[in-house]
Amino acid sequence: MAPKKKQKADREQAILIGLVELFLLTGKPVGSNTLKENGCEAISSATIRNHFANLEKKGFLKQEHSSAGRVPTPAAFKLYASHHMYSDHTDPQEFDFLKKELQKDTREIAGYLQSAAELLSTLTQGAVFFSSPRFDQDFIINIKVVGIDAKRCLAVVVTDFRLIYTEILHTPKKLSSFSIKRLETYFTFRLTGLDRPKLNKEEEALGTSFYNELMMRYIVGHSNFSAEDIYKTGFSKLIGFPEFRDATVLATNLSIFEDTAFMRTLLGECTKDATLKAWIGDDLNHPSAKTAQSSIIAVPYFIRGKAIGAIALLGPIRMPYPKIFGTLKSFSSVLSEVLTRNLCKYKITYRQPAAEQVELKTEPPKLIE
Repeated sequence: MAPKKKQKADREQAILIGLVELFLLTGKPVGSNTLKENGCEAISSATIRNHFANLEKKGFLKQEHSSAGRVPTPAAFKLYASHHMYSDHTDPQEFDFLKKELQKDTREIAGYLQSAAELLSTLTQGAVFFSSPRFDQDFIINIKVVGIDAKRCLAVVVTDFRLIYTEILHTPKKLSSFSIKRLETYFTFRLTGLDRPKLNKEEEALGTSFYNELMMRYIVGHSNFSAEDIYKTGFSKLIGFPEFRDATVLATNLSIFEDTAFMRTLLGECTKDATLKAWIGDDLNHPSAKTAQSSIIAVPYFIRGKAIGAIALLGPIRMPYPKIFGTLKSFSSVLSEVLTRNLCKYKITYRQPAAEQVELKTEPPKLIE
């Protein structure tokens, strides 16, 4: 590219990036005079307007009406995110905060990951979902029973890693609250070997049948591992963003969280490439969700230097990308260090599914030419 053309392209890109930053800050259309007063003092308003017109032709800006300022399009957000993706935007204070909050010695690995995801959701005010391998050396520590109706009850199985599984069990007759309590004491005896309760033959037969059924379901479920475990949290955070205050838009975006295969595809690509990923607007290409005003940013996390899962943040397209990138990288760094230490300390192993992930192809945004 000729020096003058390159200089013009660089100035045009700087104007676009400056406009996106101002729009992210204010949420309002940006005019040439406003931009000149906020970072583009060396460029005349007339020149800025000329660049605005050119950027609009290229699909990076749009104008609501002739007298209004410009707003960035999804293409502009993609370029802006691409421009900042590999820069270091780590906030030392935030990094220290994450180290303080995430540093924990625990063998409850699955529960720890869920708590970490809650922290990330609170910190970013976004909805979070993440993939996890299957951690071994877990075992059942408690079983609770809830009566449903005359023919069914709900068994709640709690494990040492703070995982919770629920199973529907069919009963020969409606169980009284007294019978349920006696069943629970029998389950506690079977799990611990302590304090065998005095049950009649009918109660012991039912307790044995239920216990054996639950153990077999748990063993089969734990062994049959064909895809990563997916966890999600922070749905309600999305209501705070103007983009999601439309009930239809909110509902269709939340439908992503009901599409486990789609989430696994995104997280699987991030884990496979072992690098930060961003899907902005139509990059998501979801079959039913309206994602034109949405973004998903994902980052892998590691154990002993190997990417074993990814954690993703769903938010509006008007997202402070440099800050989010820095937060996610810091989060991954601290999380990876803590996981590696705890798996070594407590001698916990993990398994990843053999099933291959379906790849989601996205093209990186092109810089202005």
